[in-house]
Amino acid sequence: MPGKVTRASAVLLFLGALAYTAWVLEVVVRTGLDPVRTYVSELAAADQPLGGLFRATDLAAGLLVLAGAVTGLLATRAPAGPAPDPGVPRWARTDTGSPARRPWLLVGWSALALFGAATVLDSRLPLSCAPTVDPECAARETAGLVPATHAAHAVSSGLAMTGALVAMVALTVAARRYGLWRPLARTGPALVALELAATAWTLAAVAAFEAGRGLWSLGAGQRLQVLLVAVWTGVLAVSVARERR
Repeated sequence: MPGKVTRASAVLLFLGALAYTAWVLEVVVRTGLDPVRTYVSELAAADQPLGGLFRATDLAAGLLVLAGAVTGLLATRAPAGPAPDPGVPRWARTDTGSPARRPWLLVGWSALALFGAATVLDSRLPLSCAPTVDPECAARETAGLVPATHAAHAVSSGLAMTGALVAMVALTVAARRYGLWRPLARTGPALVALELAATAWTLAAVAAFEAGRGLWSLGAGQRLQVLLVAVWTGVLAVSVARERR
């Protein structure tokens, strides 16, 4: 990547990762929501006292990650360096000279941009109330009497997490396959495995809640899920910055 573009991408991604962990403020600020049982997005619900703050941090995180991912994608598509040595077998090459030879980078950066854009949309489509702690809210949601933002929020949240998962897998594979970003190449597989486990936990807990079978520590599972996304994004940012040097 060109030096200035690489630095910009790294800074944007790192700041985005920090903004995406703003929900940890609930450790020191009284929110009235149980972090083990409630959705992270309920912190930003329209009826919550600190909802405006958490919507703003989600918006900032999405914009920063989107900008960092687009910057990385543009750099990936930039003109490449010298052609690879024809004497080196194709399987042994670590060059990334042509976009055609680095599809994992293109897929990964594009998916990360989707994650950022969907997070921006998420922040503009808040829940009107907190269904896991407000039985009346849950009843209205079940009866379809809540604003359309509830359904839209579910879609945007699903898109955001899908983008994050695809990006984590694709860019981790790219780091290892193309000889890039040593910190990510080393730690990426473990972070991806943990993220998949946390996602399975979260999906199972959501299904149990919607079926009336309890919460299964839904909040803890989802917080682990989003924390791992933020940690991975931070590792990517550090890796990109170190690659530049």
